[in-house]
Amino acid sequence: MAVIKLHVKKDDLVMVVAGKDKGKSGKVLRVLPEKSRVLVENLNVVKRHTRPSQANNEGGIIEKEAPIAISNVQVLCPGCSKPTRTGIKVLDDGSKVRFCKKCNEIVNN
Repeated sequence: MAVIKLHVKKDDLVMVVAGKDKGKSGKVLRVLPEKSRVLVENLNVVKRHTRPSQANNEGGIIEKEAPIAISNVQVLCPGCSKPTRTGIKVLDDGSKVRFCKKCNEIVNN
């Protein structure tokens, strides 16, 4: 299976545009390109029932973030502070940067 290039990177601020957490935003903790999913801080929180183990003596119910489909999140633009699609520009010095398609502001890399 070919891994596709994704529009979201680790540490990006993103907003969820579909699903149970629609309208909420958070920071990307991890990108899973092979599954086209992202892990967003404090979003899509699920409960996991765990057994006691060496790492976790007590066990019990643990709340943790579950991956969200990458198609359901959009990058928050630092300029217009709205969820936006991003494009790629090549600057004069030859470096590639992402930019907001709404206001042409450069999104941090």
